[in-house]
Formats: sequence, C-alpha cells, structure tokens
Amino acid sequence: MHTDPIADYITRIRNAVRAKHRKVDIPASNLKRELTRILLERKYISRFTEMKDGPQGTIRIYLKFQDNQSVLTGLTRVSKPGRRVYVDHEHLPRVLGGLGTAIISTSRGIMTDQEARKIGVGGEVICYIW
Repeated sequence: MHTDPIADYITRIRNAVRAKHRKVDIPASNLKRELTRILLERKYISRFTEMKDGPQGTIRIYLKFQDNQSVLTGLTRVSKPGRRVYVDHEHLPRVLGGLGTAIISTSRGIMTDQEARKIGVGGEVICYIW
C-alpha cells in the first residue's frame, strides 16, 4: 500500500522518461485517469490505454519522444499528504512563465491552471509539468 499514490504515479512516469522507456504501466484510479487525460490533452504523452487486470485495472501510458528526447522534461509533486498547497483563483501558479502546466484539483474537478484561471476557481495544486 502506498501512502501517496500520486507521488508513485509521478515517480513511475519520471523514471520511465529517464530510462527512455516507450511505455509505463500504472495502477488505475479515477484521479490517475484524470491526470493522464490532462497529459494527453497537453500533448505530453502520445496515448494511453486501460487494461482490466485485477480489481482496479492498469493504465498503460505511451510516452512521446521527439529526436530521441522525451517531450515531458519535468514532473514535480507540489501538494503532499504532509503539506497540502491550496491557492485561490488570483494566485494560480504559472509554470515556467506559462510554458509548463500546473494541475489543480478544484471543486469542479481536476483541471489545468489555464482552465481554472478561465473559470475563476482555485484549489489544491497537485503537480507541475513541463
């Protein structure tokens, strides 16, 4: 059992990128599906599939590479179980001056910092991606 499944998710992806693997398997959950959906929308990954093995299933993420370099260069956990980080809509973070993406858990669901800024909601900052 993991105390922080999102940190495990981020670490698995980060390790796969560093090892130049083309795909990585991650135990599924609704939050991880939403994070993966955002990675796909922002074009950090090429695609993902869900496999029904065991009670919760597995998400297989296919990483995206250009010129043998990963498109995903950085992934950092911000809010942790021991230190939650919340922001209001006026203080939503900008990752690398807008070149990266912050993923926010809001009352309206999981979304990027740009989407949260557009609809004017704040929430818990889950991670930064660039």
